[in-house]
Amino acid sequence: MLTLHQVLARFANSVSLSSSHLHPLFTNKRTILTGLISLLLLSPKFLRLLGLTGPRRLSYIPPGRERVLILGASSGIGKSLAEHYSKRGAYVCVIGRRAVLVDEVVQECRGLSGKEGRTLGVTADFTQVDDMVRVRNIIREEWGGLDTLVVAAGVSALQPLMDVAGAHGITGRNPSESVQSTTEGIQCAKDVADAATKGNYVGPLVAAVTFIPLLQATSPSPSVLLISSLASVIPAPTRTLYASTKAAALVLYQALSIEHPRIRFTHFMPSTVEGDFRASAVDAGPVREQDPNRHGLKRADVARRCIRAVDEGERTVFMPWTMGLAHLAYWIIPGVIEWAARRNIFRLFLLTQNVLED
Repeated sequence: MLTLHQVLARFANSVSLSSSHLHPLFTNKRTILTGLISLLLLSPKFLRLLGLTGPRRLSYIPPGRERVLILGASSGIGKSLAEHYSKRGAYVCVIGRRAVLVDEVVQECRGLSGKEGRTLGVTADFTQVDDMVRVRNIIREEWGGLDTLVVAAGVSALQPLMDVAGAHGITGRNPSESVQSTTEGIQCAKDVADAATKGNYVGPLVAAVTFIPLLQATSPSPSVLLISSLASVIPAPTRTLYASTKAAALVLYQALSIEHPRIRFTHFMPSTVEGDFRASAVDAGPVREQDPNRHGLKRADVARRCIRAVDEGERTVFMPWTMGLAHLAYWIIPGVIEWAARRNIFRLFLLTQNVLED
């Protein structure tokens, strides 16, 4: 098992950073120890030990009685979550826009559950009010209520904002002074932003407004899991629209957690995950990173970590956990983090972390 100091040292060596680039935060063991103690004090298990939080959620809702609605369950992390919840005997409602894929996941979940009447499948779009009201009515009729809402749906966007507008060559430290964005390009950027906002912010908003009252009224321990992204808290180049719309949804759910203290909100922020999520980017941008199916986090690992976070009542979860330190560092030494992001250093570090965790 590597120590945190060894992990950070490996990170520095892997990208050939000189000591002049490293802030004392990364090299001072006392500072690192203080940060780890702070993280410990904020962990759900430690707070529960001190009697500052309630008992684990499983004491209120055994796995075999949990009623779980997963928006975006026809593929990706949402599908893996549906499979894992089904394996432990939960009631699972699979929601997706493509009927064929929804039916496939429902059949898989029924086989994993081994119990009749545990799996529902509904073809619906979580950005459409009528669709979500229809889903709510079905859940109320079939199950009598809801315990866990999972928001796993979303869209990707891969290009720098000026490239979306067709103003190529003006991004970076040596921008062209002769290129200007055209009326058509600005309109294109607006249209793409509308699509990203609809999929990454409006959808989660509609879901929250539709299902929070049902959760509060029918569950002894209501919970909401938002699958966000590391990009929502550490902006990355070529992810302008994706990061900003995911950040908007994150802040929305953070505010909702304050307005609805009876509901346990979990905000989950993974780094790159395996799959073809980027292939359907709303800006039709090219994938600018190494094959996520080879180097990304495994969907099954992400799903298991998500379920554990919900069971434990964890509020904010980074995967890998080291990115939580990067988020903290972003506010202390933003210049260093932005410098690293421009050079894709975090992606190299994440590859190292994935290998270590395997």
